[in-house]
Amino acid sequence: MIIRFPNTVLILWIMVLSISFAQAQTGTIRGKVFDKETGKPVDYANVYVDDETQGSLTDEEGFYNITGVTEGEHVLSFSSIGYDSIGVAFTMRAGKVITQTLYVTTASVTLGDVVVSGKKQLKKKKVLVSTVRLSPKDLKALPSTGGEADIAQYLPVLPGVIFSGDQGGQLYIRGGSPIQNMIMLDGVPIYNPFHSIGFFSVFETETIRSIDVMTGGFNAEFGGRISAIVDIKTRVGDKKRHSLTAGLNPFVGKLLVEGPIVKLKEGEHKGSISYMFTGKQSIIDLTSKQLYSYVPGGQIPFKFDDFFGKISLVSGTGSKFDFFGFQFNDNVAFTDLASYDWKTTGGGMNFSLLPKGSPMIINGRVGYSNYQSKTLSEANEPRSSGINGFNFDLKFTNFGKKSEVNYGLGMKGFKTTFDFKNRYGVPIGQEENTTEINAFVKYKQQLGNLIIEPGFRLNYYASLNTFSPEGRLGMKYNITDYLRLKVAGGMYSQNLTSTVNERDIVNLFVGFLSGPESTIYKPNSTEKADHHLQTAWHAIGGLEIDLTSRLELNIEPYVKEFTQLIALNRNKQTVQEPKFVTETGRALGLDFSMKYETPIWYVWGTYSLGKVNRDDGEQVYNTNFDRRHNVNFLTTYSFGHDKSWEASMRWNFGTGFPFTRTQGFYQDIDIHNQGVEYDYLSENGDLGIQYSSQRNDGRLPTYHRLDLSVKKTIKMFKHGSLDITAGVTNAYNRANIFYFDRVKYKRVNQLPTLPSIGMVLKL
Repeated sequence: MIIRFPNTVLILWIMVLSISFAQAQTGTIRGKVFDKETGKPVDYANVYVDDETQGSLTDEEGFYNITGVTEGEHVLSFSSIGYDSIGVAFTMRAGKVITQTLYVTTASVTLGDVVVSGKKQLKKKKVLVSTVRLSPKDLKALPSTGGEADIAQYLPVLPGVIFSGDQGGQLYIRGGSPIQNMIMLDGVPIYNPFHSIGFFSVFETETIRSIDVMTGGFNAEFGGRISAIVDIKTRVGDKKRHSLTAGLNPFVGKLLVEGPIVKLKEGEHKGSISYMFTGKQSIIDLTSKQLYSYVPGGQIPFKFDDFFGKISLVSGTGSKFDFFGFQFNDNVAFTDLASYDWKTTGGGMNFSLLPKGSPMIINGRVGYSNYQSKTLSEANEPRSSGINGFNFDLKFTNFGKKSEVNYGLGMKGFKTTFDFKNRYGVPIGQEENTTEINAFVKYKQQLGNLIIEPGFRLNYYASLNTFSPEGRLGMKYNITDYLRLKVAGGMYSQNLTSTVNERDIVNLFVGFLSGPESTIYKPNSTEKADHHLQTAWHAIGGLEIDLTSRLELNIEPYVKEFTQLIALNRNKQTVQEPKFVTETGRALGLDFSMKYETPIWYVWGTYSLGKVNRDDGEQVYNTNFDRRHNVNFLTTYSFGHDKSWEASMRWNFGTGFPFTRTQGFYQDIDIHNQGVEYDYLSENGDLGIQYSSQRNDGRLPTYHRLDLSVKKTIKMFKHGSLDITAGVTNAYNRANIFYFDRVKYKRVNQLPTLPSIGMVLKL
């Protein structure tokens, strides 16, 4: 197969060469900035050359890069609110690349100002359409269930993000189902990131360095999913001192240890090695018998445990190697409903190289993950699914004076296994091995107040022998210092689908399937589909307004056109019928978010208007996660003479999810498997349900919930503290529906009011 690359790809490579030529006429200075006391990288800080206009904003790893520095004597300066300013003299020669590590000292200014100042600078220099960057501070601003802050509790606060419930909840992002959202831990895909009790993810908050939530329009660096990307990066262990963090509350107990193997010392060619290990274990299945016995069933039937470890090596010049591993387990057993358990294991290695004398940066990662799940329903019909595989990525970055080029390649392979019997007793299974190869190039150029970011990604799906060329584009125009206009869009594809059925009572079990190699057809047609991938295109606009120095407003309209979706044929009645069916879909929406942030106040409000539908060729219907209106309000207030008290509140309101109404019941008699002597006139069959002919023609009641917490931090010595958090989830005991048992005609609600108190000790 011959692919003709667009002219834009050739233009991008010409730009790479022009950047290299320009760098030969001047020089480059780069390096990393570390906090002298803790060894942590200093992010979103200004590093600049005193007598020239060049400057750089450090990234999340403290890295800066200043290109186009003229020959001669200069001073490299560092400036950031919260740190003492410093200056370092250096001599630049044409074509030279200097690596300079900076160690800075904390000043007596509150950290809140650092975050506000840095993030505002970042928005002016990067496109960041439909991208929310979260820090550990953001996560801890949320009222924490049982005193435990968690990403699972924060993600639903973001605009365009819907979480389907407290128990067995799934994450839907701007019209995309869970399988269409890629969630990565240090570059490794995590196929089930949330525990069955929806308050907790598999990620330990204390280990998180940053989270990028890309709800659409993401550029060519990312692929493999057609809706959204959640990129979670963990920090390195403490490079200066050994420390311990222990926490206990009615839901979980946790322990984190970290410290240096080789301490970080100030100066060039002084590297460090550090470690970090953490684990948490649920105890809610035990404590709920005494503390929450009023919950239906007298017990909250969830169990889980998570383990993560990381060893990091950092050279004196800033190159870095991280080695990590993880294991996550989950189990739930609903009385008279279903039991379900899953296990994830894996690990990987990330590296970042700063070659001596070269302006290029090389980043890479290698990872492996293995996810296995099984469930047993009330009808004793077992289902099992698994997905395991590897991923490898290599990325190169070149910097120009006001430009940047990223390009790279990657490969991943995975194996999917699936075993299931549908309601007709027909077995449906799959065991497939799949390999994908990709390459991308992304270019960013600042032209005055305009920032353009075109990109191109080429995916090759080996098992399907299919190429998918995908153009991407992002742009931002800084109209003023306080007003910014932005747009983004592109084409997206993936070779992975799931078995989730909207009519399941509880969507705990998610089976994973690779794209079918057998013939598939267009929706409700005998015409063959053009390809065997799930595909979509995005178009997103946006307006960022800094209403004051601390109050910002973001408005984003979007459309996602799902040009082909592939699903398991759950109505397959014979072996001859196709295993898979296709449909199309569309997501339209408008997201508003407003944030106010000071050293003592953190206020975040969002409103999302959305409409999500699917077309199966017979009818257009609303998806079961089509929440038209969704409102979130979050606020945190620090008080007391030393700001050691913190009060938090979160309120969420959402209109009801669609569901397919019941029209009646009948006796489902399986004559084909009973034999000729079966007396169907006198024998009773199973109870069958007659659903409405229009899918999702009803709406569940509205959802709303208030969570509250108050935290007291007690300083014991220089590095020691005790956090005591009292909180209440679902404070006014709203009876939000969990599911409706059609057969027993019984409504089951989500979790009631759950008060708690927890402690976290840091030494």
